[in-house]
Amino acid sequence: MSDTNAQVLDGAISPAANTALFGHVDAQAFLARSYRTGKSHHAILIEGPEGIGKATLAFRFANYVLSHPDPGAAPVSIPDPDPLTPVSRQILSGASHNLLHLSRPVDDKTGKVKSAITVDEVRRAGHFFSQTSGTGNRRIVIIDPADDLNRNAANAILKILEEPPRGAMFLVLSHAPGKLLPTIRSRCQTLKLSPLDDNELTQALSALGQPLDGGKTEEAVRELAKGSVSRALKLMNYGGLDIIAAFDEIVTGQGPSARKAMHRLADVLSGKDSEVIFTFFLEHVSDHIVEQARSAAMQGQLAIADRRAKLVSEIVEKITISTAYNLDKKQTLLSILEAARAA
Repeated sequence: MSDTNAQVLDGAISPAANTALFGHVDAQAFLARSYRTGKSHHAILIEGPEGIGKATLAFRFANYVLSHPDPGAAPVSIPDPDPLTPVSRQILSGASHNLLHLSRPVDDKTGKVKSAITVDEVRRAGHFFSQTSGTGNRRIVIIDPADDLNRNAANAILKILEEPPRGAMFLVLSHAPGKLLPTIRSRCQTLKLSPLDDNELTQALSALGQPLDGGKTEEAVRELAKGSVSRALKLMNYGGLDIIAAFDEIVTGQGPSARKAMHRLADVLSGKDSEVIFTFFLEHVSDHIVEQARSAAMQGQLAIADRRAKLVSEIVEKITISTAYNLDKKQTLLSILEAARAA
C-alpha cells in the first residue's frame, strides 16, 4: 500500500521508480551497516535541502530492506534496485503490503494536491500497521516530507513514534527539520544529507536526459541550483532562470519600467497551473531577503537586518492568508514584490 503518485517535475523520475542515486555514499553505507547489524533505529530522520535525493534514498533503502528480510544475509552495500523483482514491481505499482508512502494527497473535488499532509493520511498508517504482513517483513512508512504534516497529523504521527508497532520503520524526510515538532525529532535518528557537488549534479541531470548545455546557461544553473536536482529542473524546464532575471530587474530597477516588470512577472506567476514556479519564486524571494539580512548584520546594521528577517515571516503570512481566503493572487504577488524592493 504505497502511494507513489506524488507530483513529479517535468524531466524527473518518481523516487519510487528511480534506480540511480548520485552522491550520499556515506549515508548509504550507514544505512546498510545499521540494518545488517540489527541496529537500525525504528525512525530515521533524513534531512537536507529539497531535491538532493532524500526520497530516492528512502525508497532505495526500503527496497533493500524488503528484498532482504534477513539482515545478516543482506549485501554489504545498497545496490541499485532491480525494477524486475517482485519487491520493486510492488513498490512501483503501489501494491506493496510492507511499504506506505505518505505525502500530500490529491483533493478529490479540485483534482489538485492539498497544501498539507492531513490526519486522515496518518490514519492510513494506523490501518497499515493493523494488517498482518504476509511475508513477515519490516513494515516501512515513508513520510515525504514531514514538513508538510499539519498540526493534527504531526501529533498523530508522534503518538505512533512514541509506541511503534513491532517491526515498524519510519523514514521521515525533511527539508527544514527546525520546523518539525521537537518531540518528533527527538524520537528519530538523524541522517543529514548534503547538496550534490557539481559533478554529482551533472551526472544526475544527465541520467534524467537533462544534460547541461555548456556556456553561460550551465554556469547559471550550477550556481543557482545549489546542488539540488529539482531546483535545476525548475531553472531549466519551468522558466526559473527567466523568473530570477525578471526579479533582479525589478529589485534594481527604477520608475515606470520597474512597475511594468512587476506586473509582467505577477501575471506569469498568477497564471493557471503555475504552482511549481510560484513556489520556486517565493523560495527565491525568501533566500534573497535572508541574504540581504545576513549582509546587513555583517555590516553591523542590526536594525535593518532584523527588519529584513521579519519580512520573510510577513511574506509567508501574506501567502497563507491569500490562500486561505482565496484572495487575488496577482495583488498578493505585487505586494510581495513591493516589499522585496523596499527591503
